[in-house]
Amino acid sequence: MSETLRIEERDSHVLAVLDRPEKRNAIDQETVDALHRLCARLEVERRTLILAGAGGSFAAGADIAQLRERRAADALAGINTRCFQRIRALPMPVIAVLDGYALGGGAELAYAADIRIGTPTLQIGNPETGLGIIAAAGATWRLQEIVGDALASELLLTGRILGADEALAAGLVSAVLEPEAALARAVELADRVARLDPAATQATKRMLLAPRAAHPEADLAEQAVLFESPEKERRMTAFLERRSKREQA
Repeated sequence: MSETLRIEERDSHVLAVLDRPEKRNAIDQETVDALHRLCARLEVERRTLILAGAGGSFAAGADIAQLRERRAADALAGINTRCFQRIRALPMPVIAVLDGYALGGGAELAYAADIRIGTPTLQIGNPETGLGIIAAAGATWRLQEIVGDALASELLLTGRILGADEALAAGLVSAVLEPEAALARAVELADRVARLDPAATQATKRMLLAPRAAHPEADLAEQAVLFESPEKERRMTAFLERRSKREQA
Protein backbone atom coordinates (compact mmCIF):
# COMPACT_ATOMS: atom_id res chain seq x y z
CA MET A 1 0.00 0.00 0.00
CA SER A 2 1.12 3.57 -0.63
CA GLU A 3 -0.25 6.97 0.27
CA THR A 4 0.97 8.38 -3.05
CA LEU A 5 -0.43 5.76 -5.46
CA ARG A 6 -4.07 4.70 -5.17
CA ILE A 7 -4.79 1.38 -6.85
CA GLU A 8 -8.26 0.20 -7.83
CA GLU A 9 -8.99 -3.29 -9.09
CA ARG A 10 -11.37 -3.45 -12.06
CA ASP A 11 -12.68 -6.36 -14.10
CA SER A 12 -10.69 -5.61 -17.24
CA HIS A 13 -7.78 -3.60 -15.84
CA VAL A 14 -5.99 -2.06 -12.89
CA LEU A 15 -6.43 1.68 -12.32
CA ALA A 16 -3.46 3.40 -10.65
CA VAL A 17 -3.99 7.01 -9.60
CA LEU A 18 -1.06 9.25 -8.64
CA ASP A 19 -2.40 10.74 -5.42
CA ARG A 20 -0.38 13.71 -4.15
CA PRO A 21 -2.78 16.48 -5.23
CA GLU A 22 -1.22 18.99 -2.83
CA LYS A 23 2.04 18.57 -4.82
CA ARG A 24 0.28 18.23 -8.20
CA ASN A 25 1.24 14.55 -8.02
CA ALA A 26 4.97 15.22 -8.24
CA ILE A 27 6.75 11.87 -8.47
CA ASP A 28 8.73 11.20 -5.30
CA GLN A 29 10.66 8.14 -4.14
CA GLU A 30 7.58 6.66 -2.47
CA THR A 31 5.67 6.88 -5.74
CA VAL A 32 8.54 5.25 -7.63
CA ASP A 33 8.67 2.43 -5.09
CA ALA A 34 4.91 1.93 -5.35
CA LEU A 35 5.08 1.83 -9.14
CA HIS A 36 7.80 -0.83 -8.95
CA ARG A 37 5.60 -2.95 -6.66
CA LEU A 38 2.69 -2.55 -9.06
CA CYS A 39 4.88 -3.55 -12.02
CA ALA A 40 6.02 -6.66 -10.16
CA ARG A 41 2.36 -7.67 -9.89
CA LEU A 42 1.41 -6.86 -13.46
CA GLU A 43 4.42 -8.67 -14.88
CA VAL A 44 2.89 -11.83 -13.39
CA GLU A 45 -0.85 -11.11 -13.56
CA ARG A 46 -0.58 -9.56 -17.05
CA ARG A 47 -3.43 -7.08 -16.92
CA THR A 48 -3.97 -3.77 -18.68
CA LEU A 49 -2.94 -0.72 -16.63
CA ILE A 50 -4.64 2.67 -16.66
CA LEU A 51 -2.57 5.50 -15.16
CA ALA A 52 -4.22 8.74 -14.02
CA GLY A 53 -3.68 11.58 -11.56
CA ALA A 54 -5.81 13.00 -8.75
CA GLY A 55 -6.88 16.60 -8.29
CA GLY A 56 -6.77 17.87 -11.85
CA SER A 57 -3.15 17.00 -12.66
CA PHE A 58 -1.43 13.93 -14.01
CA ALA A 59 2.02 14.70 -12.61
CA ALA A 60 3.74 18.08 -12.56
CA GLY A 61 7.18 16.48 -12.63
CA ALA A 62 9.60 14.80 -10.30
CA ASP A 63 9.66 15.98 -6.69
CA ILE A 64 12.06 18.94 -6.96
CA ALA A 65 12.92 18.95 -3.26
CA GLN A 66 14.17 15.36 -3.56
CA LEU A 67 15.72 15.95 -6.98
CA ARG A 68 17.79 18.87 -5.68
CA GLU A 69 19.49 16.57 -3.16
CA ARG A 70 20.45 13.89 -5.68
CA ARG A 71 24.03 13.57 -6.86
CA ALA A 72 25.95 11.79 -9.64
CA ALA A 73 25.45 8.32 -8.16
CA ASP A 74 21.69 8.90 -8.06
CA ALA A 75 21.70 9.96 -11.71
CA LEU A 76 23.61 6.83 -12.72
CA ALA A 77 21.16 4.68 -10.73
CA GLY A 78 18.36 5.94 -13.00
CA ILE A 79 15.75 6.15 -10.24
CA ASN A 80 12.89 7.34 -12.45
CA THR A 81 14.36 5.96 -15.67
CA ARG A 82 14.37 2.32 -14.52
CA CYS A 83 10.85 2.66 -13.17
CA PHE A 84 9.50 4.09 -16.41
CA GLN A 85 11.36 1.47 -18.45
CA ARG A 86 9.63 -1.21 -16.41
CA ILE A 87 6.23 0.38 -17.04
CA ARG A 88 6.99 0.60 -20.77
CA ALA A 89 7.90 -3.09 -20.85
CA LEU A 90 4.76 -4.36 -19.08
CA PRO A 91 3.30 -7.27 -21.06
CA MET A 92 -0.18 -5.78 -21.46
CA PRO A 93 -1.13 -2.28 -22.66
CA VAL A 94 -0.62 0.82 -20.51
CA ILE A 95 -3.11 3.67 -21.01
CA ALA A 96 -2.41 7.13 -19.53
CA VAL A 97 -5.16 9.68 -18.87
CA LEU A 98 -3.45 13.07 -18.93
CA ASP A 99 -5.37 15.78 -17.10
CA GLY A 100 -3.75 19.15 -16.41
CA TYR A 101 0.00 19.13 -15.88
CA ALA A 102 2.15 16.33 -17.33
CA LEU A 103 5.56 17.96 -17.04
CA GLY A 104 9.13 16.74 -16.70
CA GLY A 105 9.08 13.32 -15.09
CA GLY A 106 5.30 13.33 -15.38
CA ALA A 107 5.59 13.73 -19.16
CA GLU A 108 8.19 10.97 -19.27
CA LEU A 109 5.87 8.65 -17.37
CA ALA A 110 3.20 9.49 -19.95
CA TYR A 111 5.60 8.76 -22.83
CA ALA A 112 6.12 5.27 -21.37
CA ALA A 113 2.43 4.46 -21.93
CA ASP A 114 1.18 2.74 -25.09
CA ILE A 115 -1.89 4.98 -25.41
CA ARG A 116 -2.34 8.53 -24.11
CA ILE A 117 -5.66 10.37 -23.77
CA GLY A 118 -5.64 14.08 -22.91
CA THR A 119 -8.09 16.55 -21.42
CA PRO A 120 -8.63 20.19 -22.51
CA THR A 121 -6.43 21.45 -19.65
CA LEU A 122 -3.43 19.31 -20.62
CA GLN A 123 -0.03 20.99 -20.43
CA ILE A 124 2.72 18.56 -21.44
CA GLY A 125 6.44 18.99 -21.98
CA ASN A 126 9.93 18.88 -20.56
CA PRO A 127 11.27 22.07 -18.96
CA GLU A 128 14.22 20.27 -17.32
CA THR A 129 16.96 22.41 -18.87
CA GLY A 130 15.54 25.40 -16.99
CA LEU A 131 16.36 23.51 -13.78
CA GLY A 132 19.91 22.69 -14.84
CA ILE A 133 19.32 19.05 -15.83
CA ILE A 134 18.19 17.06 -18.88
CA ALA A 135 15.10 14.95 -19.46
CA ALA A 136 16.94 11.68 -18.82
CA ALA A 137 14.01 9.40 -17.90
CA GLY A 138 12.85 8.72 -21.44
CA ALA A 139 12.08 11.98 -23.22
CA THR A 140 15.28 12.21 -25.28
CA TRP A 141 14.56 8.90 -27.00
CA ARG A 142 10.81 8.22 -26.63
CA LEU A 143 9.57 11.67 -27.63
CA GLN A 144 11.33 11.40 -31.00
CA GLU A 145 9.58 8.10 -31.61
CA ILE A 146 6.19 9.64 -30.82
CA VAL A 147 6.27 13.07 -32.49
CA GLY A 148 9.33 12.92 -34.77
CA ASP A 149 12.79 14.45 -34.62
CA ALA A 150 11.90 18.03 -35.52
CA LEU A 151 9.25 18.67 -32.88
CA ALA A 152 11.03 16.60 -30.23
CA SER A 153 14.21 18.62 -30.73
CA GLU A 154 12.32 21.90 -30.47
CA LEU A 155 10.47 20.90 -27.32
CA LEU A 156 13.47 19.43 -25.51
CA LEU A 157 15.90 22.20 -26.46
CA THR A 158 13.55 25.10 -25.68
CA GLY A 159 11.46 23.63 -22.86
CA ARG A 160 8.27 24.64 -24.69
CA ILE A 161 5.06 23.21 -23.26
CA LEU A 162 2.27 21.91 -25.49
CA GLY A 163 -1.40 22.47 -24.80
CA ALA A 164 -4.06 19.89 -25.55
CA ASP A 165 -4.73 20.91 -29.15
CA GLU A 166 -1.04 20.92 -30.10
CA ALA A 167 -0.50 17.59 -28.33
CA LEU A 168 -3.38 16.09 -30.32
CA ALA A 169 -2.13 17.51 -33.62
CA ALA A 170 1.36 16.13 -32.91
CA GLY A 171 0.01 12.65 -32.15
CA LEU A 172 1.21 12.85 -28.57
CA VAL A 173 -2.32 12.01 -27.44
CA SER A 174 -4.93 10.08 -29.43
CA ALA A 175 -7.93 12.06 -28.16
CA VAL A 176 -8.83 15.11 -26.06
CA LEU A 177 -11.89 14.68 -23.88
CA GLU A 178 -13.30 16.15 -20.67
CA PRO A 179 -11.80 14.41 -17.63
CA GLU A 180 -14.67 12.00 -16.91
CA ALA A 181 -15.02 11.17 -20.59
CA ALA A 182 -11.24 10.67 -20.92
CA LEU A 183 -11.23 8.13 -18.10
CA ALA A 184 -14.33 6.49 -19.58
CA ARG A 185 -12.54 6.21 -22.94
CA ALA A 186 -9.56 4.58 -21.24
CA VAL A 187 -11.86 2.08 -19.54
CA GLU A 188 -13.61 1.42 -22.86
CA LEU A 189 -10.25 0.68 -24.46
CA ALA A 190 -9.23 -1.61 -21.59
CA ASP A 191 -12.55 -3.46 -21.91
CA ARG A 192 -11.94 -3.86 -25.64
CA VAL A 193 -8.45 -5.25 -25.02
CA ALA A 194 -9.88 -7.71 -22.47
CA ARG A 195 -12.10 -9.24 -25.17
CA LEU A 196 -9.09 -10.01 -27.39
CA ASP A 197 -6.66 -12.90 -27.15
CA PRO A 198 -4.14 -12.04 -24.40
CA ALA A 199 -1.34 -13.96 -26.10
CA ALA A 200 -1.86 -12.10 -29.38
CA THR A 201 -2.08 -8.75 -27.56
CA GLN A 202 1.16 -9.41 -25.70
CA ALA A 203 2.90 -10.52 -28.89
CA THR A 204 1.72 -7.35 -30.63
CA LYS A 205 3.14 -5.20 -27.83
CA ARG A 206 6.46 -7.03 -27.97
CA MET A 207 6.66 -6.33 -31.69
CA LEU A 208 5.78 -2.67 -31.20
CA LEU A 209 8.70 -2.42 -28.77
CA ALA A 210 11.13 -4.43 -30.90
CA PRO A 211 13.90 -2.54 -32.74
CA ARG A 212 13.30 -1.96 -36.44
CA ALA A 213 16.14 -4.33 -37.36
CA ALA A 214 14.27 -7.20 -35.70
CA HIS A 215 11.43 -7.03 -38.23
CA PRO A 216 10.04 -9.00 -39.98
CA GLU A 217 11.80 -12.07 -38.59
CA ALA A 218 10.64 -11.41 -35.02
CA ASP A 219 7.04 -10.92 -36.21
CA LEU A 220 7.13 -14.20 -38.11
CA ALA A 221 8.47 -16.05 -35.06
CA GLU A 222 5.65 -14.64 -32.92
CA GLN A 223 3.10 -15.55 -35.59
CA ALA A 224 4.45 -19.09 -35.80
CA VAL A 225 3.71 -19.60 -32.11
CA LEU A 226 0.23 -18.11 -32.42
CA PHE A 227 -0.59 -20.22 -35.49
CA GLU A 228 -0.20 -23.32 -33.31
CA SER A 229 -2.32 -22.04 -30.42
CA PRO A 230 -5.69 -23.59 -29.52
CA GLU A 231 -7.07 -20.08 -28.96
CA LYS A 232 -6.37 -19.12 -32.57
CA GLU A 233 -8.23 -22.25 -33.70
CA ARG A 234 -11.15 -21.52 -31.38
CA ARG A 235 -11.50 -17.86 -32.33
CA MET A 236 -11.23 -18.43 -36.07
CA THR A 237 -13.71 -21.30 -35.96
CA ALA A 238 -16.18 -19.13 -34.04
CA PHE A 239 -15.72 -16.34 -36.60
CA LEU A 240 -16.39 -18.66 -39.53
CA GLU A 241 -19.45 -20.13 -37.83
CA ARG A 242 -20.89 -16.67 -37.18
CA ARG A 243 -20.30 -15.66 -40.80
CA SER A 244 -21.93 -18.83 -42.04
CA LYS A 245 -25.01 -18.17 -39.94
CA ARG A 246 -25.25 -14.60 -41.28
CA GLU A 247 -24.99 -15.82 -44.84
CA GLN A 248 -27.72 -18.40 -44.26
CA ALA A 249 -30.08 -15.92 -42.61
